Amino acid sequence: MSHVVAISGSPSRLSRTGHVLDYAGNLLAGRHLTVRRFDVSDVPAEDLLLGRVDSEALLTVARQIHAADGVIIGTPVYKAAYTEILKAFLDLLDWDALAEKVVLPIALGGTPHHFLMLDYALKPVLYALGARQILGGVYILDTQVKVEEGKEAKLDEEADSRLRKALYEFSHHLVKHGSAVLGSR
Repeated sequence: MSHVVAISGSPSRLSRTGHVLDYAGNLLAGRHLTVRRFDVSDVPAEDLLLGRVDSEALLTVARQIHAADGVIIGTPVYKAAYTEILKAFLDLLDWDALAEKVVLPIALGGTPHHFLMLDYALKPVLYALGARQILGGVYILDTQVKVEEGKEAKLDEEADSRLRKALYEFSHHLVKHGSAVLGSR
């Protein structure tokens, strides 16, 4: 069974990004994948701001990432970029933290004009962390996600279709990746 870590780069625990990651995790669980969600905001702000690479909260998620086969990085888009809290978190990870991982970036934004942020802002940082299997990613408009308290996120039909296709590709790569890793040992 493959293990996935879903990281929310939102500064808020109750964000659309987190709800979409939970929704994605539920869909992947139906494909016999275990998904653990982590919120970057769970790392104490002081640890992020002061660059404490020995922070217990950071080390806990770093161990989860190391043990995972795949990583989903979710972020809201602010001013055509991923969040600063996500940047601070990624800066504290080891240079090869995403090596040998299948990575799926997901971004939520208020306008369709920022969808290239995935390719020009987020993916280069993921590549710098050793990721070589970075999938195309999914950009979802805020208006395409409805969240009711205590309920699972609902995506409109078009966004839901794109997310499901990306998750299918992600799970397919995890199976292929697992076979390749097992065959090389």
